[in-house]
Amino acid sequence: MVDNWDTILAYAAQHVRLTVLAVVIGSVIALPMALVARRSRWLAGPVLGLSTLVYTIPSLAMFAFVAPFTGLSETTVLIGLVLYSLVVLVRNFLAGLQSVPADVVEAARGMGYGAGRLLLRVELPLALPSFIAGIRIATVSTVALVTVGVIVGQGGLGQLITGGFNANFYRAPIVTGAVGCVLLALLADALIALAGRWVTPWTRTVRA
Repeated sequence: MVDNWDTILAYAAQHVRLTVLAVVIGSVIALPMALVARRSRWLAGPVLGLSTLVYTIPSLAMFAFVAPFTGLSETTVLIGLVLYSLVVLVRNFLAGLQSVPADVVEAARGMGYGAGRLLLRVELPLALPSFIAGIRIATVSTVALVTVGVIVGQGGLGQLITGGFNANFYRAPIVTGAVGCVLLALLADALIALAGRWVTPWTRTVRA
């Protein structure tokens, strides 16, 4: 690790970059999809089905389809990661929006809240716990999926794991890459959990 610290840091930075971008972009896409799905049961089925269908596509086939347009670049991996994150994000975002009490919505409308103000000031804040739970799951799963990017040479810490296999199963890079992925997932989950507690203070249990 000491001799290859610069290489390890470069792969770790790529791993973090791909994870953060995938979850952020996936969240931006998932929220409108969840809002559309909430409008009626007829729309919820197709929207959820589409996100689930994308998740069933093998990563090798996904990259093979995208690579002719984006090349062997981080963009190829990022597109796949964003699409895979939607199956978790859309479901949790929709569950959060549907969990908002109807009486609270009616009370807000009675106070003169319009659709936009109702969404921003009432529904989204109350749906935040489900949103954060989905983001945590999507982040941890994305940390693992980034390693699949080794197929196109953009796999973050997965490059160390593959390098160890190619070097007659040399254990040092394999262990370094695997442990690094686990630590990144644990750290990301802890940070999102802390951020969730900070933005949703009303969910904390107050002890006497």
